[in-house]
Order: sequence, then C-alpha cells, then structure tokens
Amino acid sequence: MQKSSPLLNTTPATPYCAIMTDDAETILNYAGEGAESQFGSALVTLVDIRGGASRALGAQMAVRGDGGYCGYVSGGCTEAAVAAEAIEAIGKGVDRYLLLGEGSRFFDIVLPCGGGITLAIHVLKDANPVREVLALLRSRRRVALGYDPHRQSVRVIGPSINAGWGDGLFVRRYRPKARLILCGRGIELDTTTRLATASAFETLSFDGRSPAKIDDDVDQDTAVALLFHDIDQEIPFLKAALAQEPFYLGALGSRRTHEKRCQALLALGYSETQIERIKAPIGMFGPVRDAGALALSVLADVGGAYSNRSS
Repeated sequence: MQKSSPLLNTTPATPYCAIMTDDAETILNYAGEGAESQFGSALVTLVDIRGGASRALGAQMAVRGDGGYCGYVSGGCTEAAVAAEAIEAIGKGVDRYLLLGEGSRFFDIVLPCGGGITLAIHVLKDANPVREVLALLRSRRRVALGYDPHRQSVRVIGPSINAGWGDGLFVRRYRPKARLILCGRGIELDTTTRLATASAFETLSFDGRSPAKIDDDVDQDTAVALLFHDIDQEIPFLKAALAQEPFYLGALGSRRTHEKRCQALLALGYSETQIERIKAPIGMFGPVRDAGALALSVLADVGGAYSNRSS
C-alpha cells in the first residue's frame, strides 16, 4: 500500500539549498533521511542529455518535502526549479520526468550549454535500497542503483552493469570515495596530507620512519603516492602497492632517480610491465621546487586519473 504524503493538499514548500555538495554519499544520505522523515524525499537523476550539459549522465539531487535540497543536475542555475517540481511530485506521491532546455515546456529556463536534459524524479517511498548502497560504499565496494520508471522503484544491482538505460532500467553506478595513501617524510608529506584532507579524499598518511603495512588499504579506488627522497625507504611501500591494483601509483624524484628506481626493481625481479605502472616523476606538472606546488601537482594528477576512469 502506498504511503500517503503529509504534504498532500498543502501549500508547497519553498526550495532552498540545504547542503552545497555533489558528493554521492551525502546526496544519497540526505534522500534516505528525508524518506524516513515526515516530509518525504525524492531522488532526481539526470537520465538523458541532448547536446551539451554541465553535468554527466547520472548526476543526482536529493529533495525533501520541506524544501531542502542538495546535489546538482546542471550548473546550479536550474536546481531550485527542479526542487520545486520534486516537491510537487512528493506531495502527489507519483514519479515524473522533467525536461529542461531543448524541448522543454519551460521556455524561460535556458541551459548555459545550449542543449537539453531529461530528469527522472523518483519519489523515494522506501529508503532501504539507498541505505544498502551507502553501506556497501562505506565498506569500499562498488554498487549500482537501477531505477524502474514503470514500477516507480529503485533496486540495488551489481556493480558490473553498464551505466545508462538498459532493459527498462536506468542504471546509476557508484564508486567508493577516492582513497589516497601518502607515504613519505617531512614537509612534502605534511603539506600534501593537509591539502588532500581538505580536498575530501579519504586520506591515509604513513611516515616512513615507522614500520607500516598498506597492503590491506589498497583497492581499485585507491591511489598511492610515494614522497620519499630515498629509494631504499620507499621500496617496502612500493612493493606493497605493486602487489595490488591501485588506480594511480606515483613516486617522487627526477627522471634520473626513476632510472635508479627501475634498476632496483628489476634487480628484485619485477618486470618492465609492472614498473611501467609507476608515474615518475610524480604529479601533473613539474618539476617543482616547493611543497605546496608539489601537493597541488600530485592531487591534480590523482583527481584527473580518478575522474577519467570509466570503471
């Protein structure tokens, strides 16, 4: 039996941005909390793009019946209007599609990119699928939600399914938050750790002076950055990273230093293919001569590598 909305036949709430974020876990949690409250909630998903768009397919917003919303499905210019539509859908308890830009009935809403987008507004009647996705993400497992517009429901599905439309479902994939393991010494380690933490990476920092193992912390959504000035100190961490499959593995040092690193690894029995996985010199730009520039270079490179991964 469909739960009636407490907002039915009442004056619609005024939309307001409750949290300025595009973090998937924050958006899903906001939707789940709203669904479990007296206000109800909707999960808004970008399911079609015509021409250009500010956000990628699958971008999401969460909207509560009291007017609060978070997340982005465009560049920030349409979110309040989208939230108003979602609030109305919550009040009626029925899903709907919303077209903006090209082909839309809202002639006064023009997308900066000049294209058009279609949004699926799903009134979240059951928070359990969202809670299950959040639990899997927090255990660092990939997962996906499938939206069924005919049944007006979402369900958890396997992470290997392709994103987008297929078999009547729109599949939205989720990855755990990017983890960054930093290993090194001194000001380079300290500065990069502070900047990575502020950039919302899940950051683990290891000072090479203390024995430590990173083996259990490395997964396919983890980057490893080695910020040592001594190859002998980095070798234990490098061996641990090469035994796993991080999406990024970088090491500090000049090209001459990297040649020495390669020779040391070849002597340890590593193949050239394995050694080619190491980005050295580390970072997006370089060489750099100060810790701040190095930190920016490393984080830009890691962020780009994570964003460009298709799986």
